[in-house]
Amino acid sequence: MSVASTIERSAADSADAGHEVARKPMRQRSDWQWQVQPSSVTLKLIMAVTGAVFALFVLVHMIGNLKAYTGATHFDDYAHWLRTLGEPLLPYEGALWIFRVVLSVCLLAHVGAAVLLTVRGHRARGRFRRKGMRSPRTFAARTMFVSGVVLLLFIIFHILDLTTGTRPAAGETFRAGHAYDNMTASFDRPAVALFYFLAMAVLGLHLAHGLWTVVNDFGVTGRRARQVLVIVGLAVALAVTVGNMSIPVAVQLGLL
Repeated sequence: MSVASTIERSAADSADAGHEVARKPMRQRSDWQWQVQPSSVTLKLIMAVTGAVFALFVLVHMIGNLKAYTGATHFDDYAHWLRTLGEPLLPYEGALWIFRVVLSVCLLAHVGAAVLLTVRGHRARGRFRRKGMRSPRTFAARTMFVSGVVLLLFIIFHILDLTTGTRPAAGETFRAGHAYDNMTASFDRPAVALFYFLAMAVLGLHLAHGLWTVVNDFGVTGRRARQVLVIVGLAVALAVTVGNMSIPVAVQLGLL
């Protein structure tokens, strides 16, 4: 075989191999399917956004709860104002229902993203776990899912107790439109007061670590900005926890 024939055959073989390589991506592309589940980055952003919404809500809600210290009249007037907010543009309790729908959507998104991330984390970690992690921050991180479940149960009880007045969560004396009396009657039960107190402690732990995570997930990289936002997050968590804890304690002590 001549040198020219050998060169021509090698060139032909290389061309055929090139055609096969070029055809493989086309074949793989035709078999490609859409991914149904969102990425972990997307799930973290969903949790960050919904977590920030919840943090703002519990802060405003706590400020409203502190109106109980101004007396029954002012507290009931505040509760009535919430129901008439936006009138006559909105119907009675229209603004409240808008808030409830938004918070419900955020809750579903937050819980759904948390479940998916937890399942993916367990799969990625496998059988072997890291040891020597006992700092308060890692404890809060490792218990975020558990504290979230506790808070979800607390939200259900809280709605049945002080919003719908459904027994046995609510007391026998529940009357619609009497927010102050319903609250004090509920917290006058020692078991309920203790449950609320402990739930607020869980909320404070969950909120403190959650807001620290929000700073990271939103991509804040500046050292000073991170320090300021972390301090603000801890201050919000502490204020919400102490403010809400004080109310069942005040009822038990006879101050309300």
